[in-house]
Amino acid sequence: MWLLYTSCAWIAGIFAGSRASLPLAVISLGVIPFLLIPLLPRARKGLVAAGLCLFAFVGGVLYFPSSLPDEHSLCSYNGQKVEIQGMVKEAPDVRDWYSLLTVSASSITITGEEKEVSGDVLIKVARYPQYHYGDVLRITGNLSDPPVFGDFDYKSYLEHQGIYSVSYYPGIEVLDEGRGFKPLEWIYSFRESLSDSLARALPEPQGSLAQGILLGIRSNIPDYLTQAFSRTGTAHILAISGVNISIVIGILLSFLAFILGKHRPGYIWLTLIAIWIYTLLTGMNAPVIRAAIMGSLFLIGEYLGRQRSAITALAFAAAVMVAVQPGVLWSASFQLSFLAMAGLILLYPHFRALGREGVARLFRYPGRAVEVVSVFSDSVAVTLSAIVAVWPLVAYYFGIASVVGIPATFLSLLALPAIIVISAAVAFVGLFAAAAAQVLGWIAWVFLSYFILVVQGFNALPSPYFPVAVPSWLVMAYYLVLAVLVACLGYEKQLSYAFSRLAGRRRMVSDG
Repeated sequence: MWLLYTSCAWIAGIFAGSRASLPLAVISLGVIPFLLIPLLPRARKGLVAAGLCLFAFVGGVLYFPSSLPDEHSLCSYNGQKVEIQGMVKEAPDVRDWYSLLTVSASSITITGEEKEVSGDVLIKVARYPQYHYGDVLRITGNLSDPPVFGDFDYKSYLEHQGIYSVSYYPGIEVLDEGRGFKPLEWIYSFRESLSDSLARALPEPQGSLAQGILLGIRSNIPDYLTQAFSRTGTAHILAISGVNISIVIGILLSFLAFILGKHRPGYIWLTLIAIWIYTLLTGMNAPVIRAAIMGSLFLIGEYLGRQRSAITALAFAAAVMVAVQPGVLWSASFQLSFLAMAGLILLYPHFRALGREGVARLFRYPGRAVEVVSVFSDSVAVTLSAIVAVWPLVAYYFGIASVVGIPATFLSLLALPAIIVISAAVAFVGLFAAAAAQVLGWIAWVFLSYFILVVQGFNALPSPYFPVAVPSWLVMAYYLVLAVLVACLGYEKQLSYAFSRLAGRRRMVSDG
């Protein structure tokens, strides 16, 4: 458990470091518990854990300032007209009329003087001509701070991704191409080919929906459909993050265990392979990789039969991610991914047990029907676990609470595995045989149309959602209460025994 405590202490230190600075000498505080060991030998384990936690906490506080931009960072030139040379570091975010490029700067020229710099800049350009990952660009234009749009703090949103500068419609000259990491360059190119294959084989809006679910390309989905997903609380199915991947993992585990049998661990390894193939197809962007890592830890814990260890591994993974990029701690995608996986680890077993208990009561005799219904019961448990774990945070960040989120999500998810598998087949086959892809496309069309019908049907109901303004203290109170409930469920037998003994003593006193 010491790894869990120190991981939490490190993350708490990073958060505290963003609020206040401490002198380097405070790191000596971590020595105090170790000095007390000779005086309190019976408390040795607790003192060692306390010392490690203090070191981790203070280390996080001291580490955070080093992650902030310095005088050599690109953002120190914000507010000036500059010439930047840098490389497009990830796949462009293509919208209807424009594209967003994240460029890693290597040098800057200002007033005729060239200097080395570090840092990323977000460039807004026209959709055409197109740019690609690995392009080396010379950018000439105004560098500025990210803006704040009304209630949306776009500046903080970008800063949490390590971006402190933006430039709108600058002059661009392509100096070189294909200078990125070759495997990642191949993945992005392959993803574009799959996207084109889906667009050829499927009509709209089914084609753009397949691109969003399978490849994470959501820019082509019509606005009316995007709004319907948001209003019905099903937008997380399109946003490939921890919420999406946790639900996919749960459904795959239930389905493959039903097909292969739980006595064979192959169903866990197949799920693990499927998740990383899915991550590969979506372009290997940072939020999806983080979600896949967290999901992999859950699956490894499932394989080892030690889900209690999975929450420790999850906390350690989160601590490592925060160490690599401290700003990610404030990222909505990171928080949602962590909480969704924590829900899968801590809540899913209890919801699954309740569901299976209900199925056992419905069917007097065990058989194949019970197994089939149990698969659906487990899928409901997965969806419920994810929603319970993340809905306050979704309401906090997006200001929307959907009253139809659970039924809409569950009915939509019934088609999700088929959509992923068949859409992947359409995309791959379409690279070699367009006619065969068209045939497969009609099968995919059925499931995609069902998906759209469910979402639009719930969206057509009167008041499927309501706007909310959730204060941060209420979100923290919710998770505090949820943590206490989960802890009580973990010690259910002990608490039941303690309460039964207490009731017995009261009876003895009343009888006496």
